[in-house]
Amino acid sequence: MTILDVLHFPDARLRKQAQAITNVDDSIRQLAKDMFATMHAESGIGLAATQVDVHKQIVVIDISAKGEQPLTLINPEIVEMQGSAKNEEGCLSVPDIHAEVDRAESIRVKALNENGEAIELEAEGLLAICIQHELDHLKGKLFVDYLSPLKLKRLRDKLKKQKKQNN
Repeated sequence: MTILDVLHFPDARLRKQAQAITNVDDSIRQLAKDMFATMHAESGIGLAATQVDVHKQIVVIDISAKGEQPLTLINPEIVEMQGSAKNEEGCLSVPDIHAEVDRAESIRVKALNENGEAIELEAEGLLAICIQHELDHLKGKLFVDYLSPLKLKRLRDKLKKQKKQNN
């Protein structure tokens, strides 16, 4: 497995819309494996292909404590949303930044799994939040897009300061 490079905000490639996958083959399964390896190496719980500069509709998720519940969603689509709750989110593409985002409390999703089989699942809590967050990436949207203009300006200023300190 290969650890892939994760793009960081404000990289414009994070804004590209992902394309549907027409054939789930060994290359897609390998991409999923590499994405899981990358996600675990970065101590994340979800990763969209867009974040590793692959603009295909695939996300990997594992919200378990020890990485024993991997979930691969190919061409995922949320078909039902219920409720609303604010939760603090972070993102591998926006390191060390967290903010409250309003998301649906429970969702129903249709997708293909890593074998190309149609699946449908209902999710709530952390899994629902994670799925919504990762599916936003496939549309070129980041959790920072939910922030107020003032909070977004503060975030940009903080990132500029961090970049100067790292150079």
